[in-house]
Amino acid sequence: MSVTLALPSKGRLKEQTLAVLEKAGYKVILPDDSRNYRARVEGEPDLDILFLSASEIARELGYGSVDLGVTGEDLVRETLAHSEERVAIEAELGFGHADVVVAVPEVWRDVTSMADLDDVAADFRQRHGRRLRIATKYWRLTQQFFSQKHGIQVYRIVESLGATEGAPAAGSADMIVDITSTGST
Repeated sequence: MSVTLALPSKGRLKEQTLAVLEKAGYKVILPDDSRNYRARVEGEPDLDILFLSASEIARELGYGSVDLGVTGEDLVRETLAHSEERVAIEAELGFGHADVVVAVPEVWRDVTSMADLDDVAADFRQRHGRRLRIATKYWRLTQQFFSQKHGIQVYRIVESLGATEGAPAAGSADMIVDITSTGST
């Protein structure tokens, strides 16, 4: 019986994952054809490597179609409802760190905490006759953070398919929730 390990298919996450595996004694033999998304590990005939995008890895773990995967915890929590019941996070590898951030326009100077935001959300609805619009690609994480963790209910999630940070300037949202690894945007 073989075990399928899903790894990130490109970029820095792929490079860092391969380096961690090699340091642990698992040398991944990459295919000659860059369009081949399967690989093997030297000396491990029962270990199959499958290269997928980080979000696909989370989804496939949830489906049970891969046995192990290296992906972001944020993607697992966003992609899978009740993720803690469906997958186990066995190790944090120490790379690919990202933060989920709530960002409001600079003119909202008095908003420095989630409690402040709760007050603004209620006032906003009373003044404008609508809920605050939050642009995000991470609706599940946003909903958990606002509603379950902070008890904020007066908002509406607007799905972002592109540059989330531009949504308030474009008028499609009042604020954003996004992932940042540098904090620079």
